[in-house]
Amino acid sequence: MAINLYSPAQIDKIRAANKIVAKALDHVSTIIKPGISLLEIDKVVEDIIRSNGAKPAFKGLYGFPNAACISVNEVVIHGIPNDYRLQEGDIVSVDVGSNLDGFFGDSARTFGVGEISQQDKDLIACGKDALYFAIDFIEAGMHFKQVIYEIEKFILARGFVPLRGFCGHGIGKRPHEEPEIPNYLEGNNPKAGPKIKNGMVFCVEPMICQKDGTPVVGADKWKTTSKDGLRTSHYEHCMAVINGRAEVLSVDKVLP
Repeated sequence: MAINLYSPAQIDKIRAANKIVAKALDHVSTIIKPGISLLEIDKVVEDIIRSNGAKPAFKGLYGFPNAACISVNEVVIHGIPNDYRLQEGDIVSVDVGSNLDGFFGDSARTFGVGEISQQDKDLIACGKDALYFAIDFIEAGMHFKQVIYEIEKFILARGFVPLRGFCGHGIGKRPHEEPEIPNYLEGNNPKAGPKIKNGMVFCVEPMICQKDGTPVVGADKWKTTSKDGLRTSHYEHCMAVINGRAEVLSVDKVLP
């Protein structure tokens, strides 16, 4: 498995692409409300990406037709935006990618629409908290599988399960690079496989299901739900390993 190592100058370019993604998601957080359509959200995302000198990384990638993956309620990932208008109580994941001068950014957040149930609040919190738990946990020298194992334990301890068959990933000069980073351990040994090194850049993205994480891909070959048909959540940050620790790149300003 060849995992790219990026120089500080290259990481700065990846950071710039990710700042644009963060700007788009920050703006989306201000417009999520009952009545807005998924296509309207998608247009806002594309306009922000292009106005900042980048291209939507997802548009045309593997044939995906839009700038953002927008996944509502039981759809966990890869929802194609359409004319559906968000309703009070919905939850919606918005996943955004950018290509700035040949370097890529990628991040996702799940939003509640108006007042949402406590179960949905817990579901969303599990995804976000698992992500930030991983960010704090990661350090150079550990195996990726150790991170994966700890993420899975975190999700299960919250009473949820990870989506299977899909994963986080390396990123940099391509939108998807090695390694694959699922949210569940494959095999029995977390101290196996490649180790995390300074200069690696990757996305961790907890995808949270309620009872059964078996994926079901829709007739459009994109939208993915879980076998239990229940609501889901999704969070993602792009990060680089710098001075032995994970530094989040997909923010518009430095995290506290």
